[in-house]
Amino acid sequence: MKKRTLLSMAMVATMTVATFAGCGGSREGTTEETATTETEATTEEASADTAATDMPGFEEGATIGISLPWLGTQNWKEAEEMFTTQLEEAGYTPLVQAADNKVTQQQQQIESMIENGAKVIVVGPVDGSQLGSVLEQAKEAGVYVIGYDRLLENTTGVDGVVQFGSVKTGELQAQALLQGLEEQKGEAPYNIELFGGGPADPNAPNFFKGAMSVLQPKIDDGTLVVVSGQTDFTQCATVDWDNAKAQSRMDSLLSGFYSDKEIDGVLCPNDGIARACITSCENAGQDIPVVSGLDAENESVEWVWQGRQYSTVAKPTEDLVAKTIEIIDSLQAGNGMPATEVTADNGVIEVPVYELPPVVVTKDNEKEVFANDPSRLELLK
Repeated sequence: MKKRTLLSMAMVATMTVATFAGCGGSREGTTEETATTETEATTEEASADTAATDMPGFEEGATIGISLPWLGTQNWKEAEEMFTTQLEEAGYTPLVQAADNKVTQQQQQIESMIENGAKVIVVGPVDGSQLGSVLEQAKEAGVYVIGYDRLLENTTGVDGVVQFGSVKTGELQAQALLQGLEEQKGEAPYNIELFGGGPADPNAPNFFKGAMSVLQPKIDDGTLVVVSGQTDFTQCATVDWDNAKAQSRMDSLLSGFYSDKEIDGVLCPNDGIARACITSCENAGQDIPVVSGLDAENESVEWVWQGRQYSTVAKPTEDLVAKTIEIIDSLQAGNGMPATEVTADNGVIEVPVYELPPVVVTKDNEKEVFANDPSRLELLK
C-alpha cells in the first residue's frame, strides 16, 4: 500500500518490525497494489472528502443494521456476538442478521434493515460485487453503509470499509511458510502446493496476490517446487471457503503427484482449510507439512501450540468491531466519516478504507500475541 506522508511510512515500518517479533523473520518489500485488488494512496482532496459529509447525525438509540455473510467460522460468530453486545452497551438498537452465504438472502435482509429505519448498515458481504442495487437503495434512503472485513464492489452505495490489510495478510502467510520450511524441512528445494480462498470474497485474490509476491521469486529460482504446477488463483481457489472441498482437492493432489514424493509445505488461506489439508496429509501417510493459516481460530491456535499447524494470522474480531463502532459513533454525533489516508477502487468509486494491521502467529510468539486474550491464552497449555 502507498502512504502519502513520511509519518505514515514510518508507522508502516514500525508495524513491519513488530509483526514478526518473536518469529525470527522480517517483512522485506511490499506488493505493488493495483486499483482493483488492494488499497492505494489517496490524493489530498480525497482525504478531505473522507471527513466531509452532507448527512446529519442521528438520535441516540438508533437502529444499526449488521449484515453478516454467515456464521460458519469462528470470526463471524464472534462478530455476531460482539456487535450485538457492544452496540447495546453503546446505546444503539442492534439488528444483526446472517445470510447463510446466500446473496439473495443478504439482499433481502439489507432491504428489511432499510425498511426498519436503520441509520447505519454494516455489511460483511457474501459476494462483494452483488449488492450494488440494494446498497444504492440504502444510500437514497439516507443510510450510511460500512463494509466490514470485505470491500463492497461496483457500487456508489458505500461510505467506507473496515478491514485488515488483505495483500499484507498474504505476504505474512507466505513469509511464515518460508520460515517454517527453513526451520523444519532442511535444505531446499521444497515441494509445496498452493490453496486460495473463495473467489466471491474480494479478499481472497488479494491474499493470494500478496503470498505470490513473496513465493513466486522462490518458485522461479527453484527454492520452491509446486509439483502439481497449479499456481494460478483460479486453479487454487476454494469455492465458498469450503473445508471439505479443500480436503478433497488436497486428496487429489497427493494421490496424483505425491505417490513417491514428500510434500513439504502448503500455503493455506485460512485455518479451516489449513486443518483440512493437514488431515489429508495425515490420511495419506505423509509427514505433516509446514502449513499457513488465518483467523487464529481456537482449534488452530491449539494446533500451532502443538506443532501440527505452523502458523496462523491473527485478525482480532474485537479490533474490527471496535473500529466499526468508533465510526458509527462519529456518524451519530454528526461528524461524518472519519478522515483516512487510504482508499480502494471498488470499480466505481474510491472507497475510504480504515485498515488494521494483521499479525502472524507461530508457536514462538503465540503467548505474546494472545497475552490480552484470556480465552485463547487458556488454550496454550
